[in-house]
Amino acid sequence: MKRDADTILRRETQTTKAEKLMEWLENADAVVIGAGAGLSSAAGFTYTGKRFQKTFRDFEEKYGFQDMYAGGFYPYATLEEFWAYWSRYIYINRYDQPAGKTYEDLLSLVNGKNYFVLTTNVDHLFQVAGFDRQRLFYTQGDYGLFQCSLPCHAKTYDNESAVRQMLAEQRDMRIPAELVPRCPVCGRPMSMNLRADDTFVEDEGWHDAFLRYRAFLDGNQGKNVLFWELGVGMNTPGIIKYPFRQMTFRNKNAHYACVNLEAAYAPEEIAARSVCFTQDIGGVLQALKARKGL
Repeated sequence: MKRDADTILRRETQTTKAEKLMEWLENADAVVIGAGAGLSSAAGFTYTGKRFQKTFRDFEEKYGFQDMYAGGFYPYATLEEFWAYWSRYIYINRYDQPAGKTYEDLLSLVNGKNYFVLTTNVDHLFQVAGFDRQRLFYTQGDYGLFQCSLPCHAKTYDNESAVRQMLAEQRDMRIPAELVPRCPVCGRPMSMNLRADDTFVEDEGWHDAFLRYRAFLDGNQGKNVLFWELGVGMNTPGIIKYPFRQMTFRNKNAHYACVNLEAAYAPEEIAARSVCFTQDIGGVLQALKARKGL
């Protein structure tokens, strides 16, 4: 009997949380979404298991790594091998994918609202799903961009045609030497525009998005703002998690929501204005859609 009572209590608690979050979402003057890797994982875009093996089985057998991240950091002997791997990696994570239901469900909940998205994800899924690109800030880069590996200048380059050609012409886990992408200014090898160290290029587009994000925050100071964190772990908490909590604390009209399988909690100072779900993001979004009648 106690187990049944505990189960009912948990269900009631989750229902109450969903109702509270739906109320905050409906009444918010502004919604600031902070999205981490957990959101894409909830949409099915994992970097391990069957999805990894389908594309990288030959690399796994030769080099021994068992997930995409490990393959991305492997010390390949040649640039031809390096780009054979990365062209596949970029293709399946940037160009050969739908947005996924989780992103589409999120858009249906904020469509028509005054929202802005800050994300550490680099897979472009927000734009694929139909989010307004003027309301997006990809702070950690984009799989779809190359930059000089030095870098010798602060500019990025669309890579779709180059990636597709490398993918089409690679043999035995190598691309032809003439397809190795090189900087048009200094001739050095290109790299991905991903924030891994101090060589990351913050180009004009990055700065424009940053200014739009700051303007959005500044324009909604003191208003009824929902800071909604989705799938943000503790790898880089200083980008989304900590600032969202701090901004909620400073704005007494703000609310904070966190959805994550781990690290879903709020500091005591804002607990009364927070809801946290240690649940699958997709399930929470479905519950919210049901309450909205979508």
